[in-house]
Amino acid sequence: MLKQKVADFNSGCVIYCMGAGGEDLIMARAAREKFPYSIECKNQESINIWKSYEQAKENAGEYEPIVVLKRNNTKPLVLVDADYFVKLHKNGE
Repeated sequence: MLKQKVADFNSGCVIYCMGAGGEDLIMARAAREKFPYSIECKNQESINIWKSYEQAKENAGEYEPIVVLKRNNTKPLVLVDADYFVKLHKNGE
């Protein structure tokens, strides 16, 4: 799902680097302008969300960190900072 959304921006502009150091999705400038997030992906049955979010923050640089959480037989979830979440909805009034 996430790969499809990011790929819709411009094919060939995303490199998936899960397991390597740094961000899990490396985006070209065109994709980053439309999707200004630093993405940490976790596909595990048991996750320490605080540690995962801290990792996302460390790798985010100037972008908003998000963690995509997935485990077997469940829908993916996205973890964002609460202040950022409120700001998103204030801007959409």
